[in-house]
Amino acid sequence: MSFTNQEKFVDSPRRWALRGDLLDFTAAPRWGDTEPPAVRFDRDHWLLIEDGRIVGRQAAEPDAGWARKDHAGKLVLPGFIDTHVHCPQLEVIGSYGTELLDWLKRYTFPSECTFADPARSRAGAEVFLDALLASGTTSAVVFPTVHKVSAEALFDSAAARGMRLITGKVLMDRHAPDGLRDDVVQAEKDCVDLIARFHGRDRLAYAVTVRFAPTSTPEQLAMAGALCRADASLYMQTHVAENRAEVAWVAELFPDARSYLDVYERVGLVHERSVLAHGIYLDPHDRVVIADRGAQVAHCPSSNLFLGSGLFDWPGAAFNISLASDVGGGTTLSLPRNMLDAYKVQALRGERMTAWVALHAATRGAAEALQLGREIGGLSVGQTADICVWDWAQGPVAEARDAVARELHERVFAWMTLADERNLAACYVAGQQRI
Repeated sequence: MSFTNQEKFVDSPRRWALRGDLLDFTAAPRWGDTEPPAVRFDRDHWLLIEDGRIVGRQAAEPDAGWARKDHAGKLVLPGFIDTHVHCPQLEVIGSYGTELLDWLKRYTFPSECTFADPARSRAGAEVFLDALLASGTTSAVVFPTVHKVSAEALFDSAAARGMRLITGKVLMDRHAPDGLRDDVVQAEKDCVDLIARFHGRDRLAYAVTVRFAPTSTPEQLAMAGALCRADASLYMQTHVAENRAEVAWVAELFPDARSYLDVYERVGLVHERSVLAHGIYLDPHDRVVIADRGAQVAHCPSSNLFLGSGLFDWPGAAFNISLASDVGGGTTLSLPRNMLDAYKVQALRGERMTAWVALHAATRGAAEALQLGREIGGLSVGQTADICVWDWAQGPVAEARDAVARELHERVFAWMTLADERNLAACYVAGQQRI
């Protein structure tokens, strides 16, 4: 699907109403609770949408002043929020036989080198964002490449689709191949220019984007921290404690740091708008620091399983947790597929994660961790109408399972287990139909 193919998208009227089974959250569900009061489920209700925002939620049929889109019998959710995903890595998804560091060298870095070409960056951004929408993801925190043009392409393509997007030029000035390294002075100039042009425009925001500690010199990390201190509205995204070999490498490169997280903390990169991907091998002190700073960990279960990185301790975390696909380390952009993988990770640890915890982490939980809870992540009056409509079941197996579900959690858990992008019936971004 290409956004340039305009006939695939439908302009929505200024005032319209959507009918379906509405599901979102009013608070965070407790671990292990299958009937939490935080779940808000209104079967066969209407959402009223005006000028791209939700203005009502009701059981009664709207009057004749509202255009109608009838999705009766379908599941209506807020658009998903993917808090850690790599635009240039679609082409390396499903690459065989490596762990993290070798995977980067063998597959990822060669693919990212091609994004130096502006035309390649534009085409890649369009395919990537359309793939997100086709998976039910309407907002994302995205890694482009080290090339300034790759960030520009993502910003422009997201603005054309009306999407909430957070991204920024990747910072890497060492331990990367030719064509993927920048330098501190030019990287800072590029970031300052991109911030001035895109941060706060439309639904866009800038993230100071450190690839991970090994690919940035102490000088570059200090520059990144200075950017964050100069503007508290900027986000920061990076990787931390994903893989044991990576953690050991960081310890060799930064012998004065107390931990991997401390490399970032000491230069001001851990704050309430920081998105730290993975966080499998955090020690108790690191967990307290993340919680105290109000930062979040983007849990990437598909990637962690596929690359053999490890099992994330979700119930042991005291900090904000969101859900992420981490494509192409992960094997799918579909967040329901990642919810299922998150369940499997916890099952391997002897825990049982409810569908509510997983779904919250991809909607309201992610939005609140990003300081965007008033805009996205729910189906409340005043929020932007980023809405996805799903078939409860697709195919004979799922239909048979759905038919015998006895209560709401059982039905939603079965949906989470069996659904993927084929279940997506419609996707609306800021009230405009995109799928």
